[in-house]
Amino acid sequence: MSRSSVVRLAAAAVIATVAVAAVAFTWRDESALRRQAASQQELVAQLQHRVSTLEARSALDVDWRTTAASVRLSVVTIDAGDALGSGWVAHADARGSDIVTNYHVIAGAWTSGVASVDVREADSTFPGTVVRVDVSDDLAVVHTAHRLVALVSLGRRPEVGTTVMAVGSPLGLSGTVSVGVVSAYRSLDGSDYMQFSAPISPGNSGGPVVDGQGRVVAVASAKLVGEGVEGLSLGIPIEVVCTALVTCQAP
Repeated sequence: MSRSSVVRLAAAAVIATVAVAAVAFTWRDESALRRQAASQQELVAQLQHRVSTLEARSALDVDWRTTAASVRLSVVTIDAGDALGSGWVAHADARGSDIVTNYHVIAGAWTSGVASVDVREADSTFPGTVVRVDVSDDLAVVHTAHRLVALVSLGRRPEVGTTVMAVGSPLGLSGTVSVGVVSAYRSLDGSDYMQFSAPISPGNSGGPVVDGQGRVVAVASAKLVGEGVEGLSLGIPIEVVCTALVTCQAP
């Protein structure tokens, strides 16, 4: 065997050794990356769990007295002549305020050709005009030239079990609050509803259902009644209101 052949064989052996080492190193490197990625995913999951736990504890620690006091400034009574209901300020600017209520609150006036209603806020009463209706979703918008304080609307649905507060004017008793939880989400007669346990009565229709930070999550609209039936209130989820009916105040 010539000297040159020996050199070539030796070189081939070295190359093969390096190649094997490179493969082994690559395998170890990829394995380490997989372990690191799994560790990061586990860390993210732990952090998400901690955030959820803290949010749940925060909800339990809510001062509902403060929430009620701030929200009631933006909740009004709608007097449509033959019906009383509630409403809340979804948007306000220099031109006035847009107030959301239920269509069935103003339906009698609207179908008779009357678009004017009275808006009562605390001890004041001022004129309002029905400017938009959504009969299928039982919603309406009343505009008033008075600039009121708008409520912030939550951009997502609260989880079942979240504590919420209904604010409105049951039987004309303005500024009434009741507290319950989000019970479920349901589709009834082709419409979406948030079911909640806070008691509501005639006159609550159109009033806001808010979370602990005072953000609107639904519009109180109806309840299921019957012998032995309790705490089965229904609200229109806020995303239905803010999608096309009115420009809502974002967080």
